[in-house]
Amino acid sequence: MTMNHEEQVKRWRLILGADAEPKLQSYGTTIGPLLDEESRLMDEALAAIYDGTSGLSGMDSSGSGSAGGRKSASLGASSPKLAKWLGDIRSFFPPDVVSIIQADAIERKGLTQLLFEPELLSQVKPDIQMVATLMSLKGHIPEKTKDTARQLVKAVVEEITKRLADDMRRAVTGALNRRQHSPLPSASGLDWNTTIRKNLKHYNMDRQLLIPEKVYFFDRARRSKEWTVILDIDQSGSMANSVIYASIVGSIFASMPSLDTKVIVFDTEVVDLSEQCAEDPVDMLFGVQLGGGTDINKSVAYCEQFIAEPKKTIFILVSDLYEGGNRSELLRRMAELQQAGVKAVCLLALSDQGIPSYDDAVAKKLASFGIPCFGCSPDRLPELIEGALKGLDLNEMANRIGEAKNL
Repeated sequence: MTMNHEEQVKRWRLILGADAEPKLQSYGTTIGPLLDEESRLMDEALAAIYDGTSGLSGMDSSGSGSAGGRKSASLGASSPKLAKWLGDIRSFFPPDVVSIIQADAIERKGLTQLLFEPELLSQVKPDIQMVATLMSLKGHIPEKTKDTARQLVKAVVEEITKRLADDMRRAVTGALNRRQHSPLPSASGLDWNTTIRKNLKHYNMDRQLLIPEKVYFFDRARRSKEWTVILDIDQSGSMANSVIYASIVGSIFASMPSLDTKVIVFDTEVVDLSEQCAEDPVDMLFGVQLGGGTDINKSVAYCEQFIAEPKKTIFILVSDLYEGGNRSELLRRMAELQQAGVKAVCLLALSDQGIPSYDDAVAKKLASFGIPCFGCSPDRLPELIEGALKGLDLNEMANRIGEAKNL
């Protein structure tokens, strides 16, 4: 449906602010204010963050902006005003936009008060950006807010786990059991390829449906710890979303008996979070320290001790590859892992935001060893893991996944 002229003018008014209203009125057909009551409240919620000022005062006790328009409206410092603003943005905007506005509120206006008052934090929309902010400020969160902060992080962890866990388990189960079939039905172990192939003769032309006479399932009875999966995660501040996703993925791996999972995080020091990963991913995330320097070589050296069977090991380095340690040693270690038969991959990003800045020279060198370096959305990671377990060409998979860089 085509947007009418009045709606277009109103939207431009919301984008440009109150200063543009006199000019925009000449394009409209109605007399008077361009915004109705609901749109005016929406405008004030936006103006509080995007007014171009640095102060946090200016709203009267009712939460309304002054007559000067966008440049004079802002968030007051009191909890009631912040609480009203949080309620307004959640009412007026979809969840993905709310996440952006909340992040901008902290970055542009310094609204760390959102994190320090339990009653305010409880109204924040749980999302990965807010978890990243909490992680970066965790040492400054007061005791009275810690429980509320933990609940917010827990909500995000549960949402991401729900989004990824079934596909990840299905990918691992299917890959490890692809040659053995079981008479016992299991939704996660359904062998689609065999079921379709062996039932093609039962295709119903009239109904245009494949009606299988027999459904095939993979045998889930496999030996414990059949493969080792090592997640080596860069804690750089620019990698925040990737750190969160990778840590949660690690907890999903740790729940699978067939995988021996190690989760390592690093800056200039190396921290082994494998035990926390298996027990509580929320505690694990609070054990991550975002920011600081980077010594990738030290972390890879630490991870080498877990590689007992190289050809049964997947090593996933999650990093932008800006090495602050010994670059030549890092490259030597990675080349040796690849040569030994380890399924090595470098994820320049594991997030929905695309590939951030990264060290192109190191990425090209790793690619020359046969180690793919690319950005991967969390939803495509099960496909990559399944391919690694099946022995497929990971470089081909990286290109097929769609976010690979041609290095």
